Amino acid sequence: MVAGKEQKVLHLIKALYGLRQAPRAWYAKLDASLASLGFQRSTSEHAVYTCGKGAHRLIVGVYVDDLVITGGNITELKQFKEEMKNGITISQGAYATKILEAAGLAGCNASVTPMETRLKLSKFSTEPTVDATEYRRIVGALRYLVNTRPDLAYAVGYVSRFMEKPTTEHLVAVKRILRYVAGTVCFYRRKEGETALLSYSDSDHGADVDGRKSTSGVLFFLGGNVITWQSQKQKVVALSSCEAEYIAAATACCQGVWLARLLAELRGEEAGAVNQKIDNQSAIQLSKNPVFHDRSKHIDVKYHYIRECIEEGRVDVEPIDTKLQLADILTKALGRDQFLQLRSKLGLVDIKEACEA
Repeated sequence: MVAGKEQKVLHLIKALYGLRQAPRAWYAKLDASLASLGFQRSTSEHAVYTCGKGAHRLIVGVYVDDLVITGGNITELKQFKEEMKNGITISQGAYATKILEAAGLAGCNASVTPMETRLKLSKFSTEPTVDATEYRRIVGALRYLVNTRPDLAYAVGYVSRFMEKPTTEHLVAVKRILRYVAGTVCFYRRKEGETALLSYSDSDHGADVDGRKSTSGVLFFLGGNVITWQSQKQKVVALSSCEAEYIAAATACCQGVWLARLLAELRGEEAGAVNQKIDNQSAIQLSKNPVFHDRSKHIDVKYHYIRECIEEGRVDVEPIDTKLQLADILTKALGRDQFLQLRSKLGLVDIKEACEA
């Protein structure tokens, strides 16, 4: 109780777990979900819901946060269980709003993609400089969003290269990312599938205009759900697209072997082979060829680790069509249609679009 404010009460904006309003919020959500699936609440007992008639009738009993389901058709019972599965909501909406407000872009016009296609920026830009501290603060805040947003990984990583001396054109690129964040509140739609580890690796050859280094993109899926991703400028200059893809594949291999070991320990079983998808046939042949020839003798020894893993059966490399290469979203700025398609395949769904659907 605050002295002088005894007559005032706190207005609860959102129910949290453990508060007295939490059960009410949970029931309201459940009631709306069941109603959207065609269920009707019993007038005699509000904890009982029914749907359908005769042999196709389903009855759902609600007890706190548990559901008791009964019906005469096993197929419809399974279908109902599938419909009731929830997505994993990861939006960081409040945090994103704070970033926009701090940058003075609250209520700005939204952008469909985080970066303009074929955009090339340089550290040696001749445009007027901007406040480096402010630039770093905004980009640093965006990097935190990348922890839950693979669709931002490449764009944020790209503008991070100009922290030392940012200019107006660098800031324009950052504001484009902010406008994309303002127009998207995404969540992961959890998928059921095999629990095998699957990875994608890709590279964009020599895209960096200053050092001519390539960008590696790595994605890992477990049971059809993306669990980790990486978009990073390579440490060395690749002499060809084959070499750039080979380096990206080696990076994915190292991380894949570690993930396989970790999962094996958690499951109490032997580590299985990591299935790795590569869209460059030359890089696949290079990874399977144990002979050092003119195309690979100059490559750093550490990148040949993938050959040993393939020989020992720890990694299984397979070709994939370029159009199906999901890691492409981590290596370059894509056009609207391709970007949205790949974003959807990663399991990211725009909440606004989901509600409209």
